Amino acid sequence: MILYGWHTVTAALTNPKRRIRHLFATENALRRLADEGVTVPVAPEIMRPDALAARLTPDAVHQGLIAEADPLLSPDIEDLPATGIVLVLDQITDPHNVGAILRTAAAFAVAAVVTTARHSPEATGVLAKSASGALELVPIVIVQNLARALAGLKARGFLTVGLDSEAPDDLAAIELQQPLALVLGAEGKGLRQLTGATCDRLARLDLPGSIKSLNVSNASALALYIAARATS
Repeated sequence: MILYGWHTVTAALTNPKRRIRHLFATENALRRLADEGVTVPVAPEIMRPDALAARLTPDAVHQGLIAEADPLLSPDIEDLPATGIVLVLDQITDPHNVGAILRTAAAFAVAAVVTTARHSPEATGVLAKSASGALELVPIVIVQNLARALAGLKARGFLTVGLDSEAPDDLAAIELQQPLALVLGAEGKGLRQLTGATCDRLARLDLPGSIKSLNVSNASALALYIAARATS
């Protein structure tokens, strides 16, 4: 996979679980890596900024660093400890949104993000750049069947709460406990029927304004804030 951008690449360089195969960098970026004490595990290829840009799509911002790396291994859902909070993504396909969710998940020390093998974005450079280094910090668990995965989490003691803007209960008003799985639905469509039916509870984010639903990455941040305060 191709990683680019300062935070994305430096996080990968400092992650012992990430194998870097090639590093392309400007002279300024290499100096900054040295100044910040970041060890470079491979011999870098020094390139001009325009040559780096030519390796990416026109809208990609490389900030002097591009790395070619092996993907990180996806842990099995059965191996997740029955503690803390996990996020479950029900067919969220926009890599910018998933990247932003990962960044928020890292900020709230989320144990893992669970997503499906189909109808979810690959861990590409766009997702990694949006995650701003969080791809190296939050394990991504990939499952074939989300309803079965949720049932497995419930059997291990997780409270599973699906976010639904039409739910009768406010997330901030219900009793939450860890281990907790917060389930987020796809952009526009929300939770699939079977996903919602599998959850222990459905809850909404009670918003005071005239707009009652948020972008899924914003909704994840608010939900995690509420859940973290309620279960700390």
